[in-house]
Amino acid sequence: MVPISVIAAGRTDTGVHAALQVVHFETDVARDAIAWVRGGNQFLPDDISIRWAVPVNDLFHARFAATSRRYVYLLASQPHRPGLNRGLVGWTHWPLEISRIEAALPALWGKHDFTSFRASECQAKSPIKTIYSAKVTQRGNVLRFDFHADAFLHHMIRNIVGALVYIGNARQPSDWLKTLIAQKDRTLAAPTFSPDGLYLAGIEYDHRFELPEAFVDPCL
Repeated sequence: MVPISVIAAGRTDTGVHAALQVVHFETDVARDAIAWVRGGNQFLPDDISIRWAVPVNDLFHARFAATSRRYVYLLASQPHRPGLNRGLVGWTHWPLEISRIEAALPALWGKHDFTSFRASECQAKSPIKTIYSAKVTQRGNVLRFDFHADAFLHHMIRNIVGALVYIGNARQPSDWLKTLIAQKDRTLAAPTFSPDGLYLAGIEYDHRFELPEAFVDPCL
């Protein structure tokens, strides 16, 4: 047995799900890629599975070489709490108007100071992040939020979702996100929303590393 230390692309809060994760490690052991997959899976619990393994050069770092990340938030809007999906979706008993949320999301696009959506314990050096896309779709009583950015602050998505719930139930106007971004004050925003519906779904790297696609759709 040879001890190995792995470096992950990131970590998630308690209750948040990782539909995927990317890790790297250094070793002098020579094995085929499929052997790392099959051998590693023999030692993992049933709810974790290695999907692929590829050799990389010294320039690769699972965390710092990532160029962007994708998160999905699944939110059930219904009078009663979730049953079979308990712990797998966020929940609000308020009815939400998706048109109000759709009108609010463009305020997030682009490069902004997201201090109003940053946890007090966040260790990021800068609150400035770039959101490439933010959209919402609806299937039945479940709203799906897709976020794609260069990086995210601690609790950033959960805080944004909390604000979107206030907008969707007309507690706040659709331009509230724009106002909160300008105010740069976490105390003026909505409470941090439940971690249950949040999924790390994608991690992207430069094509020079020739990695397989790292995206898993958490659709239930």
